[in-house]
Amino acid sequence: MGTFLSKNEFPVEGRTVLITGGSRGLGLGAARQLAAKGANVVIAARDAAKLEESIADISQCARFPDKQRFHSIRANVTTADECARVVKEATKWNNGAPPDIVWCCSGSAHPTLFIDTPTEQFQTMMDSNYFSCAYMAHAVLNAWLRSPPPAPAPADSKTKTKTKTTPARHLIFTGSFVSFYSFAGFTPYAPSKAAIRSLADSLSQEMNLYAGARPDLPRVRVHTVFPATMPTKSLEDENRVKTDLTKALEEGDQVLSPEECARRAIAGLESGEELVPTSAIIRLVMTSMAGGSIRGGFWKGLVNTLLGWVVLVVMVFIRWDMDSKVAKWGRRHGASGMLEKKD
Repeated sequence: MGTFLSKNEFPVEGRTVLITGGSRGLGLGAARQLAAKGANVVIAARDAAKLEESIADISQCARFPDKQRFHSIRANVTTADECARVVKEATKWNNGAPPDIVWCCSGSAHPTLFIDTPTEQFQTMMDSNYFSCAYMAHAVLNAWLRSPPPAPAPADSKTKTKTKTTPARHLIFTGSFVSFYSFAGFTPYAPSKAAIRSLADSLSQEMNLYAGARPDLPRVRVHTVFPATMPTKSLEDENRVKTDLTKALEEGDQVLSPEECARRAIAGLESGEELVPTSAIIRLVMTSMAGGSIRGGFWKGLVNTLLGWVVLVVMVFIRWDMDSKVAKWGRRHGASGMLEKKD
């Protein structure tokens, strides 16, 4: 699992993928590429017009246009009832079988200084980012893990057949660089993304319980993708409220298109990674903060551990440098975080 020589651990041809937040950004990029690999795709989002436009776009990427199917569901996945409804509708559309893969891409950010943030935004961040994942995970895991066992083979069957291994099901969350390391201006947002990583860590271990108790069911694997900064409408919206200080601290971040981010994420899933960074800086920081997370196999785990030892030392100086920059900004420009006062 997750070794450099491993087979494709994330086969999607002929399987059904449900993507929340699938009408734009990373979700749309992933949907297009999974369609090109032969998957049936269901996307869920709030904007009906955007859903219609995106599902038409995704269908144009189909590898087997005559066989593949595509569907959209208008939903607000920040509530448990809506997540349950989405899974139920996707299952009905999929001829009574729950989706094989669920990728939670919906979310939002409000990057402002903590005391300047409207208090309702703290709940919004948790609802949009963490609870949209937790509620969707709860709905789909119940569909996967509480399904009846397959019918036994006829008692008089004398023909020995090779047991066919059922491909694993995959539950994929979307984290962030700030799941590992946050900084000034992301305080309202970072906890919701850190919570996603914690959810994935504990769920991945919990799935071993069901693998042991129900070997008749497909294995469930839990992943978290950590996308790099992407030039999307969401980023434009964030930049309208982001302080100049936060923008200065972000300088040097790698920026990737949603398509490239999705490509790297899918490549990581295919190689068997549980935590999937999409840029070098995210991978380096991740190695120093992995804790009890699954390391992705012996060799990859060994390399990441060695890198983590180095990065642990480097992070001491990075934190010192960023603290110094923030203090220096305060002395020069005041506590607003802005270069000049806005009217």
